[in-house]
Amino acid sequence: MRILYLLLFGLLLNILGDGKVMSMQSVSSMQKVISTPFGKTKHGESVELFTLTNSKGTIAKIMTYGATLTELWTHDKNGKLIDIVLGFDNFKDYEQLVQRTYFGSTVGRYANRIGEAKFSLDGKEYKLSPNNGQNMLHGGAQGFDTRIWQAEILPNKDSASVKFSYLSKDMEEGFPGNFNCSVIYTLTDNNELKLEYEAKTDKPTVVNLTNHAYFNLSGAGNGTILDHLMQINADAYTEVNDQYIPTGKIINVTGNLFDLRQATRIEKNIEATKGYDVNYVLQSQDGKLAQAAIVYSPQTQIELEVLTTEPGLQFYPSVYLNGSIQGIGGVYPKYGAFCLEAQHYPDSPNHDNFPSTILRTGQIYTQTTVYKLKQK
Repeated sequence: MRILYLLLFGLLLNILGDGKVMSMQSVSSMQKVISTPFGKTKHGESVELFTLTNSKGTIAKIMTYGATLTELWTHDKNGKLIDIVLGFDNFKDYEQLVQRTYFGSTVGRYANRIGEAKFSLDGKEYKLSPNNGQNMLHGGAQGFDTRIWQAEILPNKDSASVKFSYLSKDMEEGFPGNFNCSVIYTLTDNNELKLEYEAKTDKPTVVNLTNHAYFNLSGAGNGTILDHLMQINADAYTEVNDQYIPTGKIINVTGNLFDLRQATRIEKNIEATKGYDVNYVLQSQDGKLAQAAIVYSPQTQIELEVLTTEPGLQFYPSVYLNGSIQGIGGVYPKYGAFCLEAQHYPDSPNHDNFPSTILRTGQIYTQTTVYKLKQK
């Protein structure tokens, strides 16, 4: 009987494509994780795609290039399965993007911006790779989003998990230390996509990791997110200059347009705030997992709850998309998605009053962010 079962399972994989089960754990747990080839980089590196499925039919797909979330499928109010993150169904489109979007990528070694692409640590100045004018954005010209990560399916009886690992070598993009990092993607039967990060270094360095998924709870390519209701549990935000580099001031949201402590239609103040694109100082600052934001689409009645251990959350409503990119589900217009990037604050290495992003030898960096889906 077991032999017949395995033969039938092999036939199913052939129908789905050139899939392969990467461990016996995936066989024993109803094949919750499947790996398939996703293409090759221009340098000939193979890219694998991992498909995670839970008992409710929710599906998450992550590729080894950039440890990138490429698709996230969930059910709308009518029970229809829709993809709610922007991305592509083939690797070629990712590599050929003229506009660097960071769609779904794991971003590092330092997410967001570092002013003038430099910082000082223990009396030594480090000059980084500028890729945003004179500043560094999301790790530089060759950040973690452009690297091939090693993948390993983890045995997990009650959920689907894949661990992605990357070694960033000493002085890569100007950062000191051989930096070993990993992120575990877990899809639970509670419709949670959990991201657990860990890192260590052999020299003092700075670190700020995040995921850069673009969400549209009405469906990727299905218009804008202007009708979405956004709530962010933050009493303040970090003020920035005209290059989006923090001034060092932390501004209370009370009485101004950036106050999202109550559910607010995104369209309401998006033009007046010049598209938000701001780091919110979350109410929870103790490093424990806490609710950071809730977003709701009245069109599909899908709710996304974001929980994180991080002190900051960047709200970016895809201001720089312009309809020139065709992805899964359609064209991606301005305001066609929102990003909620759990993080430490931008440019923290240059501001002593911000939470520290220094990682020293012998310390272990950890961070957890959870995207929880609900049908209201």
